[in-house]
Amino acid sequence: MSETPSQDELAGTEQPFVQHLMELRDRLVKAIIAVGVAAALLFFFPGPGALYDFLAAPLVAHLPKGATLIATSVISPFMVPLKILLMSAFLLALPVVLWQLWAFVAPGLYSHEKKLVLPLVVSSTVLFFIGVAFCYFFVFGQVFSFIQGFAPKSITAAPDIEAYLGFVLTMFLAFGMAFEVPIAVVVLARMNIVSVDKLKSFRGYFIVIAFIIAAVVTPPDVVSQLALAIPMCLLYEVGIWAAQIFIKHTKAPEDTEEAASSSS
Repeated sequence: MSETPSQDELAGTEQPFVQHLMELRDRLVKAIIAVGVAAALLFFFPGPGALYDFLAAPLVAHLPKGATLIATSVISPFMVPLKILLMSAFLLALPVVLWQLWAFVAPGLYSHEKKLVLPLVVSSTVLFFIGVAFCYFFVFGQVFSFIQGFAPKSITAAPDIEAYLGFVLTMFLAFGMAFEVPIAVVVLARMNIVSVDKLKSFRGYFIVIAFIIAAVVTPPDVVSQLALAIPMCLLYEVGIWAAQIFIKHTKAPEDTEEAASSSS
């Protein structure tokens, strides 16, 4: 009795190269459709303008009374909200995109590898979103308050919308990637690149590295630098703890048998 396509996908049977390419194409099309649907929904509600207003809210709240952002390019009022719309649509459709990626890769993995990859994909996505949210709801307020408090009274702040978008994306990427520290630690330990004991002994060096990174990627105020460096140090500890759990529960069957036979 022949298996259905869904059964074949879950069973992980070998397929010709061309069939893999066709499946990859189908997965990509589904992911693009998901992003397109999300963009259409966001276009009608809340709309590109409202999305930009939401993104700019932390800065506008700290501008002098009556001040607004400006557009120095003719097409900026159209292109910048459109870029934010597409970025928001991709983030909204990210679970679908990741599911398509997982469905394509999963048939080629062993059961113990699936136990490792799927939790890492889900947790890395969640951690990235947490990093972005932490940056938006906490760090931005501190940064913009510091900048406006430092600015001379003779200067009226009127930031350009494109420059602000670039700044926001840089900060989002910096905090999103910083919150991926536990994932990097788990992968390094699970692939036997670095042992857990060496990761523990590297704590002091990592703290120095975290503060250097924070000083480079954040504005020159103590609050935002601490807001990036301290979570990185804490997440490093979380990564060490998670690595020990992952190593224990994602061993290959032959590794488990060897460990059992050596202990007996």
